[in-house]
Amino acid sequence: MVAKPKPNVSPEWPERRTNGKPESPIEFKTPTNHHFQSVPTHAVSVVGNRRNCARAFLRLPLRLMAVSGLDLEFPIPLETRNISASGVYFLSPHRIEPGTEIGMEVALTDRPMGMGSVRMRTMARVVRTESQGSRGWYGLAASFVHYEFNRDESLPPRFLY
Repeated sequence: MVAKPKPNVSPEWPERRTNGKPESPIEFKTPTNHHFQSVPTHAVSVVGNRRNCARAFLRLPLRLMAVSGLDLEFPIPLETRNISASGVYFLSPHRIEPGTEIGMEVALTDRPMGMGSVRMRTMARVVRTESQGSRGWYGLAASFVHYEFNRDESLPPRFLY
């Protein structure tokens, strides 16, 4: 195979650079999603991510403790599907309408005998409810209104200063 020589195109001849066609009036957008920085997106625009906080797809123990300001007699043990600094998504056997305030506790770290366990107690507002098919469960997306972290152990003296 013989390589074709590259044509010598002068910058004074824009019609030769574009094969006689005028330059395209289309402006390509710069991608705004940081996950695609190394992907060549000169011909495709990237849809921006609407979320304010990154999601972690973690299955953490969750206890639903209150609904509509009323404490449940027995907290319902559940599991998160994903969580972020602004909210959580989990499955529930009960349908809870969007706009309802719920109280829950999420175990962020769970250690044997409570040594080093960290739990987040939160009040959240349900923002979306999705049916999960014929199983009778519902996917609930909730946005945190207020949260606090509870540790099972006191801080070692070296961290008190």
